[in-house]
Amino acid sequence: MFTVRITRIAAVGAAAAVALALGACSSGNPLDDSGKTTTSGSSDTVVVGSQAYYSNEIIAEIYAQALEKDGTKVERKFNIGQRDAYMPDLKSGAISLFPEYTGNLLEFLDGKATATSPDDVYAALTKALPKNLTALDYAKAADQDTYTVLKSTADKYGLESIGDLSKLPGKPTIGGAPEFEKRPYGPAAAKEQYGVDLAFSATGPTTLDALRAGTVQVADIYSADPAFEKGDLVALKDPKNMILSSNVVPIASSDIADKISKTINAVSAKLSTEELVKLNVQSTVDKKQPADIAKDWLKANGLS
Repeated sequence: MFTVRITRIAAVGAAAAVALALGACSSGNPLDDSGKTTTSGSSDTVVVGSQAYYSNEIIAEIYAQALEKDGTKVERKFNIGQRDAYMPDLKSGAISLFPEYTGNLLEFLDGKATATSPDDVYAALTKALPKNLTALDYAKAADQDTYTVLKSTADKYGLESIGDLSKLPGKPTIGGAPEFEKRPYGPAAAKEQYGVDLAFSATGPTTLDALRAGTVQVADIYSADPAFEKGDLVALKDPKNMILSSNVVPIASSDIADKISKTINAVSAKLSTEELVKLNVQSTVDKKQPADIAKDWLKANGLS
């Protein structure tokens, strides 16, 4: 769970189980609101939600603490689950702020969308959102598929982008979940857009282990995976934007968007993929609570 996440849907489903098993890196029992800020839900209260996924909860906690620092009343509704579970409350206004991911949310709202680059995906998302929801500034931080190789391999063959995989001897194999093979940015797309001929191995949750063992030469690993902190992996650049961009983006109720935009956009401006990896490491490796991780991050970035 903490090393490879192949699709957002699979990741969140798996993380729901992990959130129950690892109380040290989540807020604990999803039904236990002890220690969380709650209010009567008055009109001046911002209700911040999160998925049942440790990384998403950390971002939600950062939003909540940033707003509280500016004097806003906040209610937390964390560990909700997948989009089918929380989108109705977000659309109805029962939840007024939620950390999302541009590409994955766009796919959820518009399965026919073709945008892939960060700016294009964001523009398409703003059009696909219901009128009562507003996308605030998206962060540089992305949690999306990558074509990743070992740093030793990248150094040996001079690999920087996906197209450079053609430098590898023979026919390299990319590992990932079974569904990755048929994704719009899977091996067939790599051949069409970059001229790279890759075999595919359905390695599933053992993808990172397979990469490090040399069973596969390339792996589909999410860009904010804590494994990147170790420094032995390189996510190859995708200059043609073949892979669907999924940047962290705050989705807010339109009636409060202007009120909170300055505070939340300041968070997005500081949140990079590298920062997100570090936050995730603090949860999965250091076993720190989301509230403590958020507090330290806000202080370190001059936002507290």
